[in-house]
Amino acid sequence: MDATLSAPDPAVRHVPRWRRRGDPVEIGLRIAAGIIGAIILVWLILFITKGRFLKPYFERYVAGQTERHVRVAGDFQLYFNPLDVKFLAEGMTISNPEWARRDNFFEAKLIDTDISTWSLLFGAKRRVNWLNLVSGNVDLEWDAKGARNTWTFGEKRGEPLELPLIRRAHIADSGLHYRDPRLQLITDIKFETTRARDTQFESDIRFTGTGSMRAKPFTLTGSMLSPNETVTGGRNRLVMRGEGAGHRLDVSGTLPAATQIEGADLRVAARGPNLAGLFDFLGVAVMDTRAYRLTSSLTKEADRWRFTGLKGTIGTSDLAGAMTISMPEDRVRIDADLRSRVLDIIDAGPFIGYDPERLAAQGAVVQEGGRPRMLPDTPMDISSVRSFDARVVYAANLIRMDGSPISNLGLTLDLNRGLMKISPLTMDVAGGHLASDITIDARRDPLRSDIDARLSPTPMGILLKRFGAEQSGTTGQIKARLNLAGTGNSVRAMLGSSNGRIAFIMPAGTFWTRNIQLSELDIGTFVQKMFEKKLERPVEINCGLIAFTVRNGLAAADPILIDTKKNVITGRGGFSFRTEAIDMAVEADAKTFSVFSGQSPIGVGGYFAAPNIDPISGELLARAGVGLGLGALVSPLAAVVAFVDPGDAEPTNCGPVLAGARTAAQSERDGGKIKGLGNGKAAKVEEPKKKRKKFLGIF
Repeated sequence: MDATLSAPDPAVRHVPRWRRRGDPVEIGLRIAAGIIGAIILVWLILFITKGRFLKPYFERYVAGQTERHVRVAGDFQLYFNPLDVKFLAEGMTISNPEWARRDNFFEAKLIDTDISTWSLLFGAKRRVNWLNLVSGNVDLEWDAKGARNTWTFGEKRGEPLELPLIRRAHIADSGLHYRDPRLQLITDIKFETTRARDTQFESDIRFTGTGSMRAKPFTLTGSMLSPNETVTGGRNRLVMRGEGAGHRLDVSGTLPAATQIEGADLRVAARGPNLAGLFDFLGVAVMDTRAYRLTSSLTKEADRWRFTGLKGTIGTSDLAGAMTISMPEDRVRIDADLRSRVLDIIDAGPFIGYDPERLAAQGAVVQEGGRPRMLPDTPMDISSVRSFDARVVYAANLIRMDGSPISNLGLTLDLNRGLMKISPLTMDVAGGHLASDITIDARRDPLRSDIDARLSPTPMGILLKRFGAEQSGTTGQIKARLNLAGTGNSVRAMLGSSNGRIAFIMPAGTFWTRNIQLSELDIGTFVQKMFEKKLERPVEINCGLIAFTVRNGLAAADPILIDTKKNVITGRGGFSFRTEAIDMAVEADAKTFSVFSGQSPIGVGGYFAAPNIDPISGELLARAGVGLGLGALVSPLAAVVAFVDPGDAEPTNCGPVLAGARTAAQSERDGGKIKGLGNGKAAKVEEPKKKRKKFLGIF
């Protein structure tokens, strides 16, 4: 064998096997070219055929993904035009789940749309560049439990509705049906599109609708103008009006896209006869009000509807602030920060159960069963209170009320699944300060309410000015505490079953009023001062306590005890929250000698709404009879003896008085027992005693 034939040629280098198959860059380019070519081929095939051959595959695929029946009766197109997805279907239907009331979730004579490919692949929201819908209908329903809806496909729990971003649309003879049994809401809306007459290409989507919410009918009208510029980021102008049950809601402004509320710049104006009726559409229980007019800016952030710059009037009270309505965990929640410069007390009446219109026309007193009643008996809507949550902060600078010494009202209300806490509830009262904590438990029926109210030392001259107190001579103060708990769905029912204690404490000071001598029934002093024109002279108070123990709605004096420089005033009896009847007796025992002192109880009776003072008790009538008898038999001077007060009252130990102690802990300064005090157990007041006849026509 020739050696030259078998020896390798040194000029020829060895080529590795992987190099023999081509350069890696070249391979990559070839692959990329193949993919691009395939895409172009697919694009070309789809563009030429309009993707009509995909119709059966589309129906099967969508049916499998949605678990619904899907059918396209007429023409079908699905292709890239040139980059976005072009979709057209005639006679398309998508069925509803079996539990829904209507057969189809979606149906349309024609749907013709252009969808952003980028949003399909990578976007959080699908973007529709334009939509042409003819005789389209969408059925949006929730089931009775609020667990499923027609737009969440498969067996998944119902999700919130998320509409695609529609930049432009032309809609003809189309509608939407919405039903939510939880909100008791049913509505049907019809959409129509009109085009501008001039050279501008501008569509005006008009809609009208009817429906009902919680059995209250309403109507909707409006339009949305989608100008040509929206394709490049312009904004849609929205005008809408809703009317129902005497309420009117107007919404106007601009939207980033036809179906996008986030980032919207909207203005809302609402008016009606009663704000409670407007909130009733949401299933939210608020107190009745007088006529309202409110305006606000409106934006939507995620699941929150924010009302900012809110201002207007309710009745004759102004209102301003901000409010947010959201639905975390499928429950309506209201967060509000509100304020008023001036709050009319009539407008505040509904918050404790008064009808504001009746308050304005007749006041708080009504006749019921032949007797006057004051305590409100309007029941709270327990089911509505349980259905939503809230946190409301409210403040009012001035309270408009005849002779009212109240200002700077403030409260914070928290409502969480039926448990309502109003804490704190504060206000300035006649130079003092009232702070309260109120809990209302609506998780039970009837409601349980707990009230703890505390009045800081308050000048009596200002507090009791309307009752005759003279500020210039009154230095005395009063502080108070009310602690009651009861059950009932109204203020009257709660107080009528309540248990607890009420106490008013008066430290040392002076009290100046022409009525104080009459309450002591010191006739000699009263007549003397009347003729000498020295009636207005301060009464010096050492200490005082007016307290009641409340059991099952009946309040018994425990004690009534006021120690002045000249007298020890004691009281017994009580009143009833059930019937609002009063039956008390107050008497003054002089510390010094006095002629013409009645030294007998003064009766206080009647009702809360119509109290009466009866200065002639049976004891005083008996003493008057004795005096008249002595005057007739012996001498006119002898008649005076029956009205002489020896002045043997002992000073009171003020320590227990100022501590608000019960009757059992009260005593005279020397340790003796004080006579005539109610012991907190004697109140059996259901009906007031009949007022006694006037004695000799004098009283």
